[in-house]
Amino acid sequence: MSNGRTMPLDQAAQALDSAATAAMARWTGSLSPAAGLLAWTDWASHLANAPGKRLALADLAWRQAGELARYLAESCSGDACPCIETQDRRFSDPAWQHWPFNFYHQQFLLTQQWWEAATRDVPGVAPHHAQVTAFAARQWLDMFSPGNLLATNPVVLRQTWEEGGANLLRGARHAIEDGLRELSGRPPAGAEHFRPGHEVAATPGKVVYRNALMELLQYAPAGDTVHPEPVLIVPAWIMKYYILDLSAHNSLIGYLVSQGFTVFCISWKNPGVAERDLGMDDYLNDGIGAALAAIGAIVPKARVHATGYCLGGTLLAIAAAAMARDSDERLASLSLFTAQTDFSEPGELSLFIDDSQINMLQAQMDRKGYLSASQMAGAFQMLRSYDLLWSRMVNEYLLGQRRPMSDLMAWNADATRMPARMHTEYLRRLFLNNDLAQNRYTVGGKPVMLGDLRLPMFVVGTETDHVAPWRSVYKLHYLSPAELTFVLTRGGHNAGIVSEPGHPRRNYRLLCRRANDTSITAEQWLEQAARQEGSWWPAWTQWLAARSGPATASPPSLGAARRGYPVLGDAPGTYVLEP
Repeated sequence: MSNGRTMPLDQAAQALDSAATAAMARWTGSLSPAAGLLAWTDWASHLANAPGKRLALADLAWRQAGELARYLAESCSGDACPCIETQDRRFSDPAWQHWPFNFYHQQFLLTQQWWEAATRDVPGVAPHHAQVTAFAARQWLDMFSPGNLLATNPVVLRQTWEEGGANLLRGARHAIEDGLRELSGRPPAGAEHFRPGHEVAATPGKVVYRNALMELLQYAPAGDTVHPEPVLIVPAWIMKYYILDLSAHNSLIGYLVSQGFTVFCISWKNPGVAERDLGMDDYLNDGIGAALAAIGAIVPKARVHATGYCLGGTLLAIAAAAMARDSDERLASLSLFTAQTDFSEPGELSLFIDDSQINMLQAQMDRKGYLSASQMAGAFQMLRSYDLLWSRMVNEYLLGQRRPMSDLMAWNADATRMPARMHTEYLRRLFLNNDLAQNRYTVGGKPVMLGDLRLPMFVVGTETDHVAPWRSVYKLHYLSPAELTFVLTRGGHNAGIVSEPGHPRRNYRLLCRRANDTSITAEQWLEQAARQEGSWWPAWTQWLAARSGPATASPPSLGAARRGYPVLGDAPGTYVLEP
């Protein structure tokens, strides 16, 4: 009797707590106030108990005040030497060197320098809390940068004078248009010129398999012969696949096809409420598992070059480890682009990942059934607030200059959702607990170990990746003894991958570790890997070709109707078109 009454009460209490947390999340932009308060309290209480640190900060403030006073005096005489020499793009225009704007930006930079010192090396503060506090300080400072305000930005003032305020009128129109588009759920201005299946995602192909989670696309061959081993591409489910099939000139899929490879690509369904209970195992089984089964029917007996991007690469590494554990030899190689397998140092995304934050996200997802695209976009926007928020507002709303839409920008705006269960599992098991690197991640009830991988691997990191820092991606060297070719390319998480031949100012470093050789550190690798000019794409396709049979085989048919995989329609399919 007691148990019968207690369980419903417990469930009601949990439901009430979840509803209260979800309601709070709507007012806080999905950020946990408790997590922020814990970080601030940890920092403030330890700083209060660190007289030496406070004295050092007071001394720094005093020296900065003296430097600023000297700079002010020298500015009046026209012979000022800046307090801080900076490459900050916000103040690169020569107009910032004239009075009083030089004083504004030097004062801002000194304040920024002080807060960096104040949030660093406070004895006793937990590293995660120190990072959160420093990040919050940067966000607040960036908000009040003199470059963001009409009255203190000389570039905007000059433009306003020259145009008689017409720039502000254009900016107001841009702001109204953007607001109306946001309210109506329409994409940003100009995105309508990059339609999947037309201007982007237009490499010819067919949908050869579909289930409730994904469509499998097979691309038409470019010539009469191909390598016998097909390539399977597994994109991340937090983005639409056509980041790898943008315009004709920068499509990685199109480039692979032109090099004589048979290419298959997964296109994930954009999940909604109905998919709320899909988990990581579903993405393994109904995603990668189902795709490999279809490829096995269409290209019988051929081993597959498996390629994964971002979280798709992490999922693929898990699948490959499970296949190695189970003596499944269908893979010929493994290529991973900006994909982490060790999450001990995951970069600035870890700022949003702790038990309090995950509890808030889970409460929201329990109500909705998914993580919305706007929540994901908000997190990335904070990580790159200058590039994605402040510079855009200054250029479009104050200068009245609308940046032309590009294929990459349009793709970035074509965001996706994530099922509640899968997102919670991924955050807790990978980011928070690091189960994969610690050999605790289970598939089919048994743990998988990256140390079982013996496939040749081609791993790509990007120099300025804020999502998967290259040193974190590099850690796969320490987890598997397999032959591993590591590439570090110029660019960020997306632009470093969309790096077609002929793209200006591209370069990369490449170094191969033979199987069972002793690993070197990331810094040692950086010293030894010579920089090479150009795109890394040719190096990858040459690597694939060296591990493939000669390109003399006849292309396989598109689909295999007799084996249960008929053509279901043209690429890019239907899932990629779902809003």
